[in-house]
Amino acid sequence: PSAAAWKQLGQRVDGRLLKLDAPFAACAGSAATPACVAALEQLNNTYAIGDQPALTQTSGWLDAWSSQPSAYAVAARNTADVVAAVNFAREHKLRLVVKGGGHSYQGTSDAPDSLLVWTRQMNEATLQPAFVAQGCDDAPQPAVTLGAGAMWIDAYDAVTTRGGRYVQGGGCTTVGVAGLVQSGGFGSFSKNYGTAAAGLLEAEVVTADGQVRIANARTNSELFWALKGGGGGSFGVVTRLTLRTRELPEKFGAVFFTVKAASDEAYRALIAQVVAFYASALFNPTWGEQIGFNTGNTVDVAMVFQGLDQKQAEAVWAPFLAWLGARPEYAFEQPFRAVALPARQFWNLAFHKKYAPGFMLADERPGAPAHHGVWKGDAADAGWFIHGYQSAWLPATLLAAEQQARLTDALFRATRHWRVGLHFNKGLAGASAADLAAARDTAMNPDVLGAFALAIIAGGDGPHYPGMPAADAQAAQGAQVAAQAAAQRGRERAAAIGRAMTALRQAALNAGSYVSESDYFIADWQHAFWGANYDRLARSKRQYDPEGLFFVRHGVGCEAWSDDGFTRKA
Repeated sequence: PSAAAWKQLGQRVDGRLLKLDAPFAACAGSAATPACVAALEQLNNTYAIGDQPALTQTSGWLDAWSSQPSAYAVAARNTADVVAAVNFAREHKLRLVVKGGGHSYQGTSDAPDSLLVWTRQMNEATLQPAFVAQGCDDAPQPAVTLGAGAMWIDAYDAVTTRGGRYVQGGGCTTVGVAGLVQSGGFGSFSKNYGTAAAGLLEAEVVTADGQVRIANARTNSELFWALKGGGGGSFGVVTRLTLRTRELPEKFGAVFFTVKAASDEAYRALIAQVVAFYASALFNPTWGEQIGFNTGNTVDVAMVFQGLDQKQAEAVWAPFLAWLGARPEYAFEQPFRAVALPARQFWNLAFHKKYAPGFMLADERPGAPAHHGVWKGDAADAGWFIHGYQSAWLPATLLAAEQQARLTDALFRATRHWRVGLHFNKGLAGASAADLAAARDTAMNPDVLGAFALAIIAGGDGPHYPGMPAADAQAAQGAQVAAQAAAQRGRERAAAIGRAMTALRQAALNAGSYVSESDYFIADWQHAFWGANYDRLARSKRQYDPEGLFFVRHGVGCEAWSDDGFTRKA
C-alpha cells in the first residue's frame, strides 16, 4: 500500500500503527552500544520479549524458519482496532499475522512483509460470578472474561490468587490465553480439569469480512466449535474469551527426584517399574506433568498433584521408593522431595518469594506488574532455537498389564537416541466422564481422549535471532565454518530426535500429534493434528474465510497457498 494508505490506517487506529524495525538493528555497528546491550539483555526475560512486537518467544527452527518482524503492526487496544487492521489487510491483499503471547514453535506468530495484529495490550481480566452466554438459556455459572492479549499469569492472578477459583489454562505463565485455547490447551492439572478449549463458553471474533461475531454454543456454533482446538489464526482474530471457572482444591503440590540405573539392564527394569507404578498409582485425575527418560540411564520425575497434602503425596510414592531402596543398582542423583502449598497461592509470586524462593522468577523491570512471574524452568527457554521437536499421544491401552512390556521396550530403545518426556497432563485418559465429554465436543484430535500421555522428544539451544551480534561477529571474523559446524550439529541432534520418535512409535503406530507441540516437517499434518475432525474444520474455514485471509502454515485450509502464505496455488 501507499504511504497515504498506511497513514489512513494509522488514523483509524488512533496512532497505534507501528513501523517495525529489525530488533537488533542497533547492534549493526557495535555490540557495545547501550542500545545493543539493552536489546540483548531483554532476551533473558520472557516478559520483555513478549513486550516487543518485532520479537517472538521462539527465535526459529533449524532449516525451517527464523523470527522476522512484520513490516507494520497494529498495537490493538480494542476490537475496533482489530476490525480496522483486518479490513485493511483484506482490501490491500496483505499477508496478515496475529500475535498475542508469541510462543508458536511453528513460526505462526510472525512473517516478514506482513501486517501484524498485536493484541498484547488487550489484557483485561474480569470475573463473572453468574455468566450466561448470549442467546443461551443455560444456568448462570462462574466465569472469567479475558482479553485476547492476556497471558495465563493474568488469568491465574484474577481467578485464583484474588478470586479463589480455578481456570483451566497453560502451564507456562507467559503463554497467551487466546492462542492456547484455540490449540486445545493443556495445563498442569488437565487430568482433573480437562482442556482449556473445553472450558470456553463464548468468544468475540473478528472474521475475514471485518464483522464482529459472538461465537458460543447457540450463536455461530460451528465457528465456536472450530475455535475450540482448530488452531490459532485460521478462522479470525479472537478479541475476547469467556472461560468457565471451577472450585479450587485446598492444596496443589509437586514431587521431584532423579534416579540413575547402574546398567542398561537395570535401566530397562527401572522403566518397567515406572510404567507399572504409574498405571497402578498415578493414572488418575490427581497427578499431572511429566516423567523424563534420559539417554544416560536416568529417570527424572517432576510431577504435580492436586487435592493431597505433603504426607499423602509421600504415601503414594512410598512403595516405589521402597522398591528403589531395596536395590543397590539404583542411586538418587536428586533426592526425593514432595512439597504442597495452598492452591490459592500456587501462582502467587509474592508467596513464592517469601516461602518457596527459586520456583518462580519475577519480571524485575521497573513498572512491571507485581504478579508477573514465570516458572524457573520455563524462563530458561526464552528465545530458544529449535533443532527438532516431535510429539505423539500414547494410548492408555499401553498401560494394560499385557502391554506394559511393549511400552517399556519402546521407551528403552528411544532413549538410546534422545530423552523422552511423558507429559501425563496432556493426555485425557483417566479424566472424569464429564471432562472427557467436554473435550469430545472440541475440534482437537480425538486421540487425546484415549491417551494417557503426550510423549515429547525435542531439543534446541539458545536464541538465534537474525542480526544478533554474536552471529555477525563470527561472520566478521571469517568464522563461517564454526556457524556451519553448529548447524550440522543441530541437524545431527534433529536426526537423533527423529530416530527416538521412530523407536517410540513402534508402540503407538499412527498416533496423533498435538498441533502446538509438533514436528515442523510433519507430512500428514491434517490427520496428525485433527484426525477425523479435519473435514468439518475445513468446512468452517470455507464458510468464515473463503478467500484465505487468515493463513497459518499447516493450519486449516492452508493447502490452497504456498508454504509462506503469500501465493495462492493454481
